[in-house]
Amino acid sequence: MNPLVTLLLAFFALIALRVNIGFALILSSALVIKMEGLPLISVVNQMFAGIDSFTLLAVPFFMLLGRLLNAGSITTRLLEVADATVGHVRGGLGHVNVFVSMVFASLSGSAAADTASVGSILIPAMKQAGYPAPFAAALTAASSTLGVIIPPSIILIVYGAFGNVSIGALFVGGVVPGLLVGLFMMGYTYVLAVRHGYPANPFPGFPAMGRILVRGAPPLMIPVIVLGGIVGGIFTPTEGAIAAVLWALFLSVVVYRDVPLRALPKVLAEAVVDFAIPMFTVAGAGIFGWLIAYLGAAQIVVDFILGVTDTPFLIILMLIGFLLLVGMVLNPISATLIFLPIIQALGDTAGMNPIHMGVLSTIVLSVGLITPPYGICLLIASQIAGASLGRCMLAAAPICLLTVFVAILSFFVPDIVLGLPKLLVPELFNGG
Repeated sequence: MNPLVTLLLAFFALIALRVNIGFALILSSALVIKMEGLPLISVVNQMFAGIDSFTLLAVPFFMLLGRLLNAGSITTRLLEVADATVGHVRGGLGHVNVFVSMVFASLSGSAAADTASVGSILIPAMKQAGYPAPFAAALTAASSTLGVIIPPSIILIVYGAFGNVSIGALFVGGVVPGLLVGLFMMGYTYVLAVRHGYPANPFPGFPAMGRILVRGAPPLMIPVIVLGGIVGGIFTPTEGAIAAVLWALFLSVVVYRDVPLRALPKVLAEAVVDFAIPMFTVAGAGIFGWLIAYLGAAQIVVDFILGVTDTPFLIILMLIGFLLLVGMVLNPISATLIFLPIIQALGDTAGMNPIHMGVLSTIVLSVGLITPPYGICLLIASQIAGASLGRCMLAAAPICLLTVFVAILSFFVPDIVLGLPKLLVPELFNGG
């Protein structure tokens, strides 16, 4: 049997048997390495190479940042800002849900953390206001995936680190499409609110709104620190993550005083666990991705697709379909690492800029966070809402289509992704 086929069959068979994804990646890779007569030490070497990256140190710091945001009053302050800004529009709580997820995404980059923290507050409130539980869960889960697109995105860090693409440019490139996805979600919410009579929250008045915005301003400095520092060349993504954590610690411990020092060991321990599990998967994906490249999978896929079509749009459309299927069974980090050679090869074949390709593939893979059987965000939200996963999936389907639409739109209008990078980091485009 072809070793590439063996590798994929062994991997998906282990996944079907509910083996941990990290172990599935390592075991299937070790099997093929043994069959090919390669030294088994390659498993250890490539696993180590997969995590031996200074840039990846940004990931645990952003996960720690997410924990700090939830430990104190920062999330509550952001909810107050969202309510004062968009809560008075028809379908107010739905708009607040999306708006706070857009802001939260720019702080921690963690979709699951967003779902759990925002969902625990807003899903019960939406149900009490008359929103159907499946819709409340679907909107919460879908809006939380903006943390994958809007910087600082952990997936974009991984893509840049392993794909040799500027992380700063990827961050900036994710801003407009992420906001566009959020605006489409708010538009969809407004249409449903008008159709079903969902209420708006009272407008607090401009003086109260001003006070709320002042209260929420310090946490909103976090994306300014991270993006401004990275794009301005002041520090690396890892150093930016550390700066964001230090600012959040200063706010939570010194300014707001709602996270006591005795609580920090627990927060740190939880962040370590949050990081250790995906990092083990990253190590496994390192050997799996290396093996896929060694076996020439990228060229095989490119040759196959070129045998079907050489039209750039159809090539990207087939890639989008492939990534949607992959996202249903793999988390975005694993999918990115495993299939990065194929994604980049198809992007090159279609003539796409590497930054454009990285953001587009990340948008598509974000849909996997709300599509079963993986769908971790939808699973968390459905449990909070007390609604069946099937009904929540039906409610989320139109929102998934809106996200895919933005990905396709960004292909036809590249400046949706590349406009800001061309403006802020023009040296990456050689004047083009």
